[in-house]
Amino acid sequence: MKVTEHIAQAKETLFSFEILPPLKGKSIQSIYDGIDPLMEFKPKYVNVTYHREEYIYKEHDNGLLEKISVRKRPGTVGICAAIMNKYHVDAVPHLICGGFSKEETENALIDLQFLGIDNVLALRGDSIKTEAAFRPHKNGHAYAVELIHQVRDMNNGVYLMDDIHLESTDFCIGAAGYPEKHFEAMNLSTDLEYLKQKVDAGAEYIVTQMFFDNSKYFRFVEACRSVGINVPIVPGIKPIKTLNHISFLPKFFHIDYPEELSRELLKCKTNQDAEKLGIEWGIHQSKELKEKGVPCIHYYTMSNSSSVKAIAKEIF
Repeated sequence: MKVTEHIAQAKETLFSFEILPPLKGKSIQSIYDGIDPLMEFKPKYVNVTYHREEYIYKEHDNGLLEKISVRKRPGTVGICAAIMNKYHVDAVPHLICGGFSKEETENALIDLQFLGIDNVLALRGDSIKTEAAFRPHKNGHAYAVELIHQVRDMNNGVYLMDDIHLESTDFCIGAAGYPEKHFEAMNLSTDLEYLKQKVDAGAEYIVTQMFFDNSKYFRFVEACRSVGINVPIVPGIKPIKTLNHISFLPKFFHIDYPEELSRELLKCKTNQDAEKLGIEWGIHQSKELKEKGVPCIHYYTMSNSSSVKAIAKEIF
């Protein structure tokens, strides 16, 4: 079932969450251990991220360099299939531009269609550690809007390198939005222009980057509506869990903490303090968002569901 259909049929705010594929060498049970505690809240869909493979180059005595994979997470497509089979809940795989050719993207979409997966979240993706800035695959897409165009084309029966129409896919396409703007955008106005291009290209709903100030989400929704973006906009929430998150989340995700939260964070002395505050703030955010009638609240678990479970118990 499509995300937009779940939203259209819902009588109240929905619950969904996002997980990371496990690192190489870990079993699918590590995925189930993160999902099991959250199933009591009846999620309508579960997002599964995609992470690019990363490499180092090892120099041998003869001077030749060997390319060695140092970080590889198992395939998102297979994990989505396993989730749907075990939990009978819709899975939403992330599709990214980085590291994929257009042909590889098409093959992934064909696999997803065969598996009965109805949704994809189309993203540009981040640069890998060895890149100073994002570099697209030489035969791939540079921007998420291009990826959305490819999915939409397949929904219309148009495939690569074919002069005839083939069987149409029927994917519901999601896109990312940034209440505090994408860090590469010149300003929020230009970021909204790019977001509208994604919606015009075929994106049917938006899920936001994490934020900790609800007023920024509400202003973002208003700004989207003012430029003609009328699709559902799902807020994304990430509970602070460790002392490291206090500085890591703003640095890595380019977001700000509101003053009230930052004052309390400065009082935290242990990871337990930070986790407790993260849960309290997550409950505070979620209650207000639900009261305002948001279509769904999407939680970023980072595959550790304990804080999200504590929040969900108070909200859903």
